[in-house]
Amino acid sequence: MPDNNLAIVILAAGQGTRMKSSTPKLLHPIAGVPLVGHVLATARALDAAHVVAVVRHERDRLVEVITAELPDSIIVDQDEVPGTGRAVEQAVDALPANFDGDVLVVNGDVPLLDAGTLSSLVASHREAQTAATLLSAVLDDATGYGRIIRGESGGLDRIVEQKDASETERAVREINAGVYLFTLGSLRAQLANLTTDNAQGEKYLTDVVELLRASGGDVAAIPVAEPWLVEGVNDRAQLSAQAHRLNALIVRGWQMAGVTIQDPASTWIDLKVSLAPDVTVKPGTQLLGATAVETGAVIGPDTTLVDCEVGEGAEVKRTDATLAVIGAGASVGPFSYLRPGTVLGADGKIGAFVETKNARIGTGSKVPHLSYVGDAEIGEESNIGAGSIFANYDGVKKHSSVVGSHVRTGSHGVFVAPVRIGDGAYTGAGTVVRKDVPAGALAINVAPQRNMDGWTQSHRPGTAAAEAAARAQHTSPEEN
Repeated sequence: MPDNNLAIVILAAGQGTRMKSSTPKLLHPIAGVPLVGHVLATARALDAAHVVAVVRHERDRLVEVITAELPDSIIVDQDEVPGTGRAVEQAVDALPANFDGDVLVVNGDVPLLDAGTLSSLVASHREAQTAATLLSAVLDDATGYGRIIRGESGGLDRIVEQKDASETERAVREINAGVYLFTLGSLRAQLANLTTDNAQGEKYLTDVVELLRASGGDVAAIPVAEPWLVEGVNDRAQLSAQAHRLNALIVRGWQMAGVTIQDPASTWIDLKVSLAPDVTVKPGTQLLGATAVETGAVIGPDTTLVDCEVGEGAEVKRTDATLAVIGAGASVGPFSYLRPGTVLGADGKIGAFVETKNARIGTGSKVPHLSYVGDAEIGEESNIGAGSIFANYDGVKKHSSVVGSHVRTGSHGVFVAPVRIGDGAYTGAGTVVRKDVPAGALAINVAPQRNMDGWTQSHRPGTAAAEAAARAQHTSPEEN
């Protein structure tokens, strides 16, 4: 059910300079989803009445992602006044006039903060009827963070920043996690009292907590179960750390759902991947994008699938594939490269050192070795000989070839598109097929073999080959 008394403010205006990237910090992905996408997904799960995103740097790129994920989001552009307090002040002003509920403030760079943790925060806040409730975390090393200072009763007394903390206060390990839940009236009243009278010239949201306490308002701090739930991402090292944590959760989730993952440490699975029970994932495998794998399939080792579909009981090993469909019972690899548009039918095979692109390979058909199949359609139960090339590009345009069912092509064939090979046809080894081949015909290039006797001795005199040839020519048939 939608929570009509909840509004969520997502702070997404920061520049993220420590990422040292042309990509905005909040658009760096983990598990196939941008950082801000994880926060938006959590907001959607909470089903709040309103979601307000405050943006500034690279705003158009961020807004495109935000509105794609949550089309009804309210977008607010932070003005020249810096600080989280100012961002929340503008977000509150953007809320509908008839809204009078609670305002949850989260940061766009905290990807692992889940809806369950925030739901518990909302429930505790409403049960205690506090003016504000914030999340805290207990760290082994709290250096650099604002400390949660509690009174004698155990309640929140104040937040002290590192630079302002006494030696005793610096020993406190509980820190402010930067996630706040306010009643709108209390928040609005104190936002009006914020100033930029500080060393940084910013309006701080933490000052609202101090102002609420000074005015007699009740403020609570609730520690999270695990500190990583509220860890933000400010640089590439933190991005990697959060990616590893999330991946471990994803892998374990699939293991609990009946998927065999032999080496979790070397397996990466994106959030949008779908795996059926009894799938086996071998070491060194990456399942990315919206890849879907059906029951009984074996993936890996050393395989990367991006936005692929793998049918029941298929086997894919040491393969790189993108936007490919692999049928039930099919076999792919090792060392296969499936480019977009590849469709391999049930019980088919794409074998060692084969590259395919925009290729439809029918049920039971095989491309076993050392071949390139591009812009081609192959029927059922056909076999493409080793070293075959579908020459689909004439230097200006690409063309397609069609191979029928039950076709057998010899090794080292070249099919110069556009060309059609009929059902049941054969091609000889080394044939360059430039014309259509009728059903049931054998296509060969008529060029009789010519042997030039004595060539080695006359053109390569004194070589080991010439000496070997001479010895062989003087050996009698009986001695051979």
